Amino acid sequence: MSFLEFAVWGSYLISLGNYLSRVGLSEQIGWFYFVQGLVSLFMPAVIGIVADRWINAQRMLSLCQLIAACFMFGAGFYCSTSGQEVAFAPLFVLYTCSVAFYMPTIGLANSVAYTALARAGLDSVTHFPPIRVFGTIGFICAMLFVNFTNFQTSYAQLFTSGVFGVILALYSLTLPNCPTDRGNSKSLAEALGLKAFSLMKDRKMAVFFLFSMLLGVSLQITNSYGNVFISGFEDIPQYSGNYFARNANFLISLSQMSETLCILLIPLCLKRFGIKGVMLMSMFAWVLRFGFFGIGDPGMGVWLFILSMIVYGIAFDFFNVSGSLYVDKQTHPSMRSSAQGLFMIMTNGIGASIGTYGAQTVVNHFVFSQTDPLARLEGWRISWLCFAGYALVVAILFIFCFRDNSRAAIGKREAETLGGEDPGGMVEIEKL
Repeated sequence: MSFLEFAVWGSYLISLGNYLSRVGLSEQIGWFYFVQGLVSLFMPAVIGIVADRWINAQRMLSLCQLIAACFMFGAGFYCSTSGQEVAFAPLFVLYTCSVAFYMPTIGLANSVAYTALARAGLDSVTHFPPIRVFGTIGFICAMLFVNFTNFQTSYAQLFTSGVFGVILALYSLTLPNCPTDRGNSKSLAEALGLKAFSLMKDRKMAVFFLFSMLLGVSLQITNSYGNVFISGFEDIPQYSGNYFARNANFLISLSQMSETLCILLIPLCLKRFGIKGVMLMSMFAWVLRFGFFGIGDPGMGVWLFILSMIVYGIAFDFFNVSGSLYVDKQTHPSMRSSAQGLFMIMTNGIGASIGTYGAQTVVNHFVFSQTDPLARLEGWRISWLCFAGYALVVAILFIFCFRDNSRAAIGKREAETLGGEDPGGMVEIEKL
């Protein structure tokens, strides 16, 4: 289940921009990633309430995956019949409907896994992380599949995602039954984390959530534009036929591999450096992530790209997972879920949405306004260095604005809880 869940996402998340740029929608790439953050503000909460009260989680998972797959098939069919005349509006509507039903399935899959583990008498804190690792493996395998089939440059990646979705929809019907609770009084406001806004009365938490949003701006930028940037080197004679330019998804998959390893460092780093130190590591890792993109190339400078992929594990995990643990430690158990919901809204909702919209503005100005490949490359370099500069400013401000001298005493529960990360950039708050 975990493998298929993220294979659905990995089929297009990294490579969609590549295809869009080839059908004349380069300037609209950001909207396709912006809408993911937008629907994440409310759809997981709405679907989660339905699954809690009326429809068993495994059936809701099947239904949502089936609906998402149908809309993704619709998007693929539209593209296949449109050739190079793909219009933004119909494709965007079909895509939006698909991701609106896909995003809630991440939490639903977690719920099904926890229920199954509980019925088997297993501890979810101990046994869930190894299961969740298969999600990252599924994401990577889907990326590599669309890379080596050359689907990353065509609408076939949408059909690939739809096929994985249908398989999971059918398989979900065989999963253990998850009981509903019709007496559940949890409101939509609670599910969205709105109650946790009272935490803003505490200056330290208000500053933390503010910087979580500012750092969340960086989350989807390389997902949106990394593939199209690296693939674009093929248009330059010097890099024509270059292996890494032709296999951008393969190169970017190193980022997800790094994620699975860097998460193991979090307990040690939190104990040694505290939340402020770990968050600063993440912020400076984002500076390096963007900076290496800006000065690297797929030729002699490919080692800089590889370094960018390696530091991504620190940039993503040290922010998302450590931030969630910090919120968990700083809030009362009665508000824990709401606080995690607020963290999700600030990072993967508001922050990521603002980031993709802002990145689209920058890239459109410096890159897609150019027609000469060399001019575009220079525009890319300026854009990546702008993003690196933004991350650096956020890091410097964080040093002076956030004060928490305590070391995050990660107990056994917190340390073992790690493993709820998301390979495309979305942290799985439900685990915490």
